[in-house]
Amino acid sequence: MSDEQKNAIIVVKPVPKRAPTLYFIVGFKLAKALAALLFAIGAYSLTDNNLPEEFRKLLEFFHLDPEKKFFLEAADRIGEITPTNLKWVAVGSTFYGLFMLLQAVGLALRVSWIVWLVIAESAFFIPIELFELVRRHAPNPENHPHLFAHPKIAVAIILVVNVAIVWYLFRNRDRIIKHHHPHHVDL
Repeated sequence: MSDEQKNAIIVVKPVPKRAPTLYFIVGFKLAKALAALLFAIGAYSLTDNNLPEEFRKLLEFFHLDPEKKFFLEAADRIGEITPTNLKWVAVGSTFYGLFMLLQAVGLALRVSWIVWLVIAESAFFIPIELFELVRRHAPNPENHPHLFAHPKIAVAIILVVNVAIVWYLFRNRDRIIKHHHPHHVDL
């Protein structure tokens, strides 16, 4: 073996390991991005509409009585929404959707700083969700006959998902992210 061969440095590109949980998180972030962007489109498309009349048509479409007290109160509240408010909701939803899309694509490409961004974003909501669980009253089975009908159940599920995302990404960050420095192996 020549001296050149003995001193050669071989650059080995790391092969990302399979991470099915990471793919689930990417899918979850993509779903949130899609939902937020669709919500933004919907909110923006309603800015020039008569919202109480649209609400009435929606109730009639579902064969619900628009003269019930609950629906009348909801129509009054909907009437207070201004086109400017809807535009702000659309802008906010668009930014949130793009933020979720950035996280999903960054995780799919295994970009190291995105992992920290996702950990921070998911961890940010954990205290808020805990507060919501403590603040809300316990579900009354008579008012909420289905398991997922009460908002407390939905908040608890979201809390569990966020804690799982933070735990998984923090624990596996070195294994799942792409490192941008080459690994050198001496022969």
